[in-house]
Amino acid sequence: MWVWQLLLAIGFGIGSAVVPVMNAEAYILGIGVSGRLDPVVAAIGVSVGQTIGKIGMFLAVRYRPGYAARKSKEPKPVNLDTRWGRFVQWNRDLSKRLLDAMSDRRLGIPVTLLSAFVGVPPLYGVALIGGASRMGVVSFGASVLTGRGARFILLALGVGLF
Repeated sequence: MWVWQLLLAIGFGIGSAVVPVMNAEAYILGIGVSGRLDPVVAAIGVSVGQTIGKIGMFLAVRYRPGYAARKSKEPKPVNLDTRWGRFVQWNRDLSKRLLDAMSDRRLGIPVTLLSAFVGVPPLYGVALIGGASRMGVVSFGASVLTGRGARFILLALGVGLF
């Protein structure tokens, strides 16, 4: 009986990783409250599914068409005298710092773990930025699986107490 529940949870996890409206926490809470299914099995399945979905997003950014050609292209100069120009430059600087942080092994893995466990910064954005950085797929996947697994299993165990 738990095999079909695990497969269903993996499918929901993949969907919730890509479609932000599908809430994995609500899914686990719903299963726990119903009492008919095991919330820990659902938590494990959703964790695996979310990891698969986030790795898919990571790889989609990394191997998108034209990415290698666009890397060497210089950005257009902006007029720093205007408010819009300063905003564009601030956005470029922030993006570069985030890419550099995700590319660094000392910062990329802890940021991904924190994002997967706590949700700050959002894991959706971290997956996209991680794909554009030099972060490894294995370290990204392991960080997401560890963080999401801990988050969802703790949630399932908390629901199981009631």
